[in-house]
Amino acid sequence: MYYSKADLAQLEHRERINLINSVSGIKPVNLIGTASASGATNLAIFSSVVHLGSNPALLGFILRPHQEVRRHTYENILATGVFTLNHVHRDFVQRAHYTSAKFPDEVSEFAACGLHEAYREGFAAPFVRESQLQLGLRYRESIPIPLNRTTLVIGEVENATIPDRVREEGGHLDLSRVDDVGLSGMNSYYALEKIAQFPYARPEELPLF
Repeated sequence: MYYSKADLAQLEHRERINLINSVSGIKPVNLIGTASASGATNLAIFSSVVHLGSNPALLGFILRPHQEVRRHTYENILATGVFTLNHVHRDFVQRAHYTSAKFPDEVSEFAACGLHEAYREGFAAPFVRESQLQLGLRYRESIPIPLNRTTLVIGEVENATIPDRVREEGGHLDLSRVDDVGLSGMNSYYALEKIAQFPYARPEELPLF
């Protein structure tokens, strides 16, 4: 079915949200762990994490508008300067999903959703113990996006925990070996399966199609 801009605007609100959130395809899904200056922990699921560069190692994520609604993840990042990214695996995907619920300020999503904090020496933000692939990042910059009042939050990777069985030759990772999941829309999760790996593309090495 073809949708014009006008067609999309006339869709019921929730249907439009789900459709537009799904059309970009399967997205990576991560749990972002933070702690307040007083040590209160927070955990939130994000599907907007993007690679921004390898030297320095930069990752970013999109923060929804925070001008009127408190975003504890962002408040904690600004307060402590650090946060963690934790891959979500099939065996705890339901618990990860429910971190998106709006819990009272005094309730940690770790405890509410049956997940557990883990810490690395010298790093203030909590990792997710259940996650086998964990990254610790230091906050570097926020870039406002005036068009829809969201914010690109950028962090630099300070440490990484990666299982040996995931690593392949040349630094490649096969994320299917830890049952990583991806997300379409707001709440549809997909298993990952590695189907191919190709060499760096060069015009002179183009195969015959």
